[in-house]
Amino acid sequence: MNHQEALTAYTAAFVAELVQTGVTDAVVSPGSRSTPMAMVMAEHPGLNVHIHVDERSAAFFALGIAKASGKPVAILCTSGTAAANYFPAVAEANISRIPLIVITSDRPHELRDVGAPQAIDQIHLYGHHVKWFAEMAVPENSNEMLHYVRSVCGRAAATALQAPSGPVHLNFPFREPLIPKIDDENVFQLKERPRRYVNVRNGALTIDKTDLREIAAALNEHEKGMIICGQIEDEAFIEVVLELSERLHFPILADPLSQLRSGMHSTENVIDAYDTFLRSGDAKDYLKPTIVLRFGAMPVSKALTIFLKENHQAEHLVVDGGGGWRDPAALSTEMIYCNETIFCQELMSELKENKNQQYLHKWQALNRLIKENLTAIRDTAELSESRLFYQLAEMLPENANLFVGNSMPIRDLDSFFHNNRKSIRILANRGANGIDGTVSTALGAASVSQQPSFLVLGDLTFFHDLNGLLAAKLYPIDITIIIINNNGGGIFSFLPQAEHPKHFELLFGTPLDLDFEHVVRMYNGKFTRVQDWDHFGAVMESSKTTHGLNVIEVVTKRDRNTEEHRKVWNLVSQEISKYVNGEQ
Repeated sequence: MNHQEALTAYTAAFVAELVQTGVTDAVVSPGSRSTPMAMVMAEHPGLNVHIHVDERSAAFFALGIAKASGKPVAILCTSGTAAANYFPAVAEANISRIPLIVITSDRPHELRDVGAPQAIDQIHLYGHHVKWFAEMAVPENSNEMLHYVRSVCGRAAATALQAPSGPVHLNFPFREPLIPKIDDENVFQLKERPRRYVNVRNGALTIDKTDLREIAAALNEHEKGMIICGQIEDEAFIEVVLELSERLHFPILADPLSQLRSGMHSTENVIDAYDTFLRSGDAKDYLKPTIVLRFGAMPVSKALTIFLKENHQAEHLVVDGGGGWRDPAALSTEMIYCNETIFCQELMSELKENKNQQYLHKWQALNRLIKENLTAIRDTAELSESRLFYQLAEMLPENANLFVGNSMPIRDLDSFFHNNRKSIRILANRGANGIDGTVSTALGAASVSQQPSFLVLGDLTFFHDLNGLLAAKLYPIDITIIIINNNGGGIFSFLPQAEHPKHFELLFGTPLDLDFEHVVRMYNGKFTRVQDWDHFGAVMESSKTTHGLNVIEVVTKRDRNTEEHRKVWNLVSQEISKYVNGEQ
């Protein structure tokens, strides 16, 4: 059998198996060495192939699809530095537990380390940032090799999904000629085991009943307990953790990425203004816990993190269905490897009801007090970041997907985006917390969403991923992007660097002085620079029926933003002191 037939049979078996495992989307960046796999992928009717010429943006675009859908997404590139450009998204996928199947094409073994063009060392290229790596065999058409390639494919897809989800890397060496024979209508027909070569059944982590009873006994001894929910995507978890809170009468400190702040569920025990009032020393003294039960990723709030560190004497139980080690401050006294939803369900039967609600009422009272005081933000006449996030929930449509950029936007969302009943899904790249790839990830998520999609980010983050806008031009993706343009890195104004003004603007402020309207027009987008709050409200309302790429720029002032935040925190601190001292 000739080379072309072997190349075709091998790659077609892999792609057919990929689809059988449930993969429906592949993001392909054009290149020569990846030709066999790319052509076969494009030929398969069950695979949606998205083309993105920039590998860095392509990988983040795939990350967004996987993040929104919860299914593994394949990415394919040619050999050389193309594969290296995947690295930031691979790192993000690894830490944020997003399933990606990274397929890199490579020179065959005889062309490695001999000065051949477009050849770098791709063996274990991503190191520990992937869950599994396989150096694939050179294509052959024997039964053994077709069994092999299908088996590897099934293992890769299962490993990517196995808790904790994450990226896997398959490196395919291809010899020339690179053109497969795809005119055979039976090219994807699997003669043996036509459904799946190997069906991998992933189970959820559980713990022994004896361990569960010991944990329940420990919780039953405490009246001053709190539940912290970070980023977690299991919809069933929301209901069971709310039931757990009712049984224990522990407040739930809900990170915006926990999906607990928005929806038709009860939010009576959901504390959403903690990032503001935990900056007060009086509040922290008033609310000292004796036990903490934490689910999901580390929360966004630095104020909450500091509060936990200051209460290191409290018992700290971390529940992680992915079996990781989410404990950067080394606070945990119990690391519980169990699926979060199962843990809550099974724990309920072992718990007594906490009759004392005083500690819960303290949190609820402070939460109400602070939110009443924060209503003054609505009176801010200037365009400001705090008011934008404060009003965002009421401006967004029902069931919207809201992607939020890192640095200040995600922190402002944490501070000012409060409980609502609109079922708004919040997404962000909070694995490596970088600003790279944000536009691409949001567009990838929007491409598979049936709901209105919005992205809020800063000007530096937008600039960092302008290439990502290409996807909005190539595909019918409806998204509204809100750029908060404070002409630089706003977050640095809140960090110690701001106390050293000599080189601050040069090294940290980094003003860009860019007019983004030109680049938005280049990608066939609509651009609006809002003039005031009435204009912003009107543009947001019209965005609900606008199709394609819609970019809204809100120009703010960095120094004014810093001043406004500190004013809010000072006001809150004063009100808390009055309340706490009055209580005492």
